Amino acid sequence: MSGFVEKPEPLQVPGLVHVHTGKVRDLYRNEAGDLVMVASDRMSAYDWVLPTEIPDKGRVLTQLSMWWFDQLADLVPNHVISTDVPPGAPAEWEGRTTVCKSLQMVPVECVARGYLTGSGLLEYNESRTVCGLALPDGLSDGSELPGPIFTPATKAEVGEHDENVSYEEVARQVGAETAAQLRQATLAVYGRARDIARERGVILADTKFEFGFDGDDLVIADEVLTPDSSRFWPADSWQPGRAQPSFDKQFVRDWLTSPASGWDRKSEQPPPPLPQDVVDATRAKYIEAYERLTGLPW
Repeated sequence: MSGFVEKPEPLQVPGLVHVHTGKVRDLYRNEAGDLVMVASDRMSAYDWVLPTEIPDKGRVLTQLSMWWFDQLADLVPNHVISTDVPPGAPAEWEGRTTVCKSLQMVPVECVARGYLTGSGLLEYNESRTVCGLALPDGLSDGSELPGPIFTPATKAEVGEHDENVSYEEVARQVGAETAAQLRQATLAVYGRARDIARERGVILADTKFEFGFDGDDLVIADEVLTPDSSRFWPADSWQPGRAQPSFDKQFVRDWLTSPASGWDRKSEQPPPPLPQDVVDATRAKYIEAYERLTGLPW
């Protein structure tokens, strides 16, 4: 089992129709037909949406995405119309709301990797490949790849794993032209973001994007280059051959798999609430990522 420990009830807001409750975001449609995306403070780990929230997390994700959209605007258009809170919505939505274009979404998680870790490392250790792409011998956890690679995945429902697929499979699903556009845009955005992060002492190990079509135009959507969608590592402590410290939910993962939590990840029991020190440390990491990348105080 997995999914929501406690699935929230969608808010009823005048003029908005609730469309979907995701792991972190709630999606509504307004009377103009635009989507209204609200980033909550929910935290997911190991395919569960946890019962404990991380204060300010949704605002960090939203504000950091907006900053990145500005950095990337000349490479690829984005879906943002405004960040205004709709009339009648709760004050809590301030800073975590994005009004966006309704796109024809491409059902592919577009992943770019510049370093070897996570599911890519597991596949590499078995076959010296990642998503079917051959890699040289001698790489280890945290190694920089010879060049960035596009390693797509299928999109999964809440509580299920995204599954890595080959480029050829993406081309079969969405067509060769769209697959080529996705790969080109993904690697271009990753390259720009990697260089910006590197200037700020941060390694962008890997990241995932979602794209959709606005007519004939490929548009980047959802969140971009946040600690939820990316692995950011402090450059000054990078050391291949071991797991790297990261600006994300690692405190949560570590606690859940520690004896202190009392939780068996392989059981069908939902994970327990997080202790306050884990909540505080995780919030601090998200804010540190925002401040280091943007150069702005939170």
